[in-house]
Amino acid sequence: MYGFIRVGSAIPECKLADCIYNKEKIINILQQACEKQIQVLVFPELSITTYTCGDLFFQSSLLHSAKSSLYDIVKASQNIDIFAVVGLPLSIDNQLFNCAVAIYKGTILGVVPKSCLPNYGEFYEKRWFSPAKQLLSKEILLFDQKVPVGTDLIFSAEQIPYCKIGIEICEDLWSAIPPSSYQSLYGATILLNPSASNELATKYDYRKQLISQQSSRCIASYVYSSSGIGESTQDMVFSGHGLIYENGTLLKQSQRFIRETQLIYADIDLELLANDRRKNVTFMDTQCEMPSFREITFSMKPQNINKLERIIKPQPFIPENNEFLDKRCRDIFNIQVVGLARRIEHTHAKTVVVGISGGLDSTLALLVCAKACDYLGISRNHIIGITMPGFGTTDRTYQNALALMAALGTQIREISIQKAALQHFEDIGHDISIHDVTYENTQARERTQILMDIANKESGFVVGTGDLSELALGWATYNGDHMSMYGVNAGVPKTLIRVLVRWIAEYGSLSQKANEILFDVLDTPVSPELLPPDEAGNINQKTEEIVGPYELHDFFLYYVVRFGFSPAKILFLAEQAFNGEYEKATLLKWLKNFYHRFFTQQFKRSCLPDGPKVGTISLSPRGDWRMPSDAFNTIWLEEVEKL
Repeated sequence: MYGFIRVGSAIPECKLADCIYNKEKIINILQQACEKQIQVLVFPELSITTYTCGDLFFQSSLLHSAKSSLYDIVKASQNIDIFAVVGLPLSIDNQLFNCAVAIYKGTILGVVPKSCLPNYGEFYEKRWFSPAKQLLSKEILLFDQKVPVGTDLIFSAEQIPYCKIGIEICEDLWSAIPPSSYQSLYGATILLNPSASNELATKYDYRKQLISQQSSRCIASYVYSSSGIGESTQDMVFSGHGLIYENGTLLKQSQRFIRETQLIYADIDLELLANDRRKNVTFMDTQCEMPSFREITFSMKPQNINKLERIIKPQPFIPENNEFLDKRCRDIFNIQVVGLARRIEHTHAKTVVVGISGGLDSTLALLVCAKACDYLGISRNHIIGITMPGFGTTDRTYQNALALMAALGTQIREISIQKAALQHFEDIGHDISIHDVTYENTQARERTQILMDIANKESGFVVGTGDLSELALGWATYNGDHMSMYGVNAGVPKTLIRVLVRWIAEYGSLSQKANEILFDVLDTPVSPELLPPDEAGNINQKTEEIVGPYELHDFFLYYVVRFGFSPAKILFLAEQAFNGEYEKATLLKWLKNFYHRFFTQQFKRSCLPDGPKVGTISLSPRGDWRMPSDAFNTIWLEEVEKL
């Protein structure tokens, strides 16, 4: 459903060379996996015999028992809707091959022999096995069934879009060009690796890096299963390690050194992978000769998954891990700072001019300006901070604006816009008691005119404060706060603006006074303050009450622009992410509003000033987002109406 498929990695309890015991464990896991709605499952390398049999692989009794056990596993799988991969040694073309066998509902779909045999250090695989390149046959007879064999097999679930499966075995991944690289170019979105990787100090981290990189490079999911306790400890120790990655991101992993059977699983988003491959035109621009593949089809139907076995973060722009969050914030802030500093140098600007409202966006812009001056080794006096009280300015934001400029050591100017706005209302014949869009935008444009004129007067340029979320919604006055000479926040969504300001307050080495102001700004409702305050002097115009919660709009923005998902899928993901926080009707209301504003406000994004891209999403017309200003949103809104 919605492109998801549940995949699993199994690490069964095993006994060395005891095929009957191992077979029973494999069958038992298959039954458990079926109950958990797993549809693709991989077992460790040589899982029927175990990996560390040594010269016992030359014993015909072991080979016969392994083959007999395979037959029992295949038979037991008849009523189990799982594509499973088990391992055993198979005698083919007068040679012995280390093979992975693909099984689905009582049928052997294919046999994939190992390509790269480690024969160094503690490994002696060439003593027992032949590499896949020495295979002569294209088909073998297994239990009276003709079965395709080779490394050129791709397994395709006909009824599940984008579900193509490739298999490589252990050391194959360690090679310079793993077989999975070619498999992914042919269309494989799920890469399976039955493995037997012994444990060494630091090998755990290297293994994870290797799988993460291959998953990312192939824009694929990668499901890995390595032998566990039960293998011989004569010269090596196997910990049992299961990993599930999706495009470089770890979704699940098993514990290591566990004696009991382990089964991990996660839901892979096949549509996500397919969309990323289409967008990344470099993916198919390979410079090497592509091998040919045989596509083996099977009739698996998609499962209806009600609760996803993967984390759908309600705030996709913000890492949950504190270590990653610190790195992300540091990188983003440095990108903003260096981008602005380079623009100051290039234009030989004597000043930078920024409007300070006491809100989140202008606060971050001012902090970027201050650090850009520090970076260039010039005085913060080069910054002209201007607060421009209007009809909606509250004492709280006004005082915070003045105090923050003083704490950061910038120039401070105060220019009220009220007289100019009143004169303009008189000039155009607007009734001041009518608080409509003319009333609001007059103030926004007056502020921008002041900033531009001061910049001209002081040989500087205007630093924009608007953020990515406002650009997505068009929540800016055209040729008002929409315009500047350099928009430092243009690539930062609102949910991340808040996190950045908090991070700077906690780790930015500012004064105690500056930090206190930042924390108060964080507690202030988001507002353009263009309408008069309430009777108590508090903010009367709260943005999120008008356009909707920014956490929802940032969520929608991420999945609309980053992955191009349909409204139905985005709603499904939102229900998973915000379970218990928002009712479906509320999610639908704001999703509809998002699509309406996102399409109708494109004309504002088509003429954006320069600004740095800081993450995977940018709405710059010169960068990531090229959309006609007169595109219709009919298809999307009709789909929302049906939900």
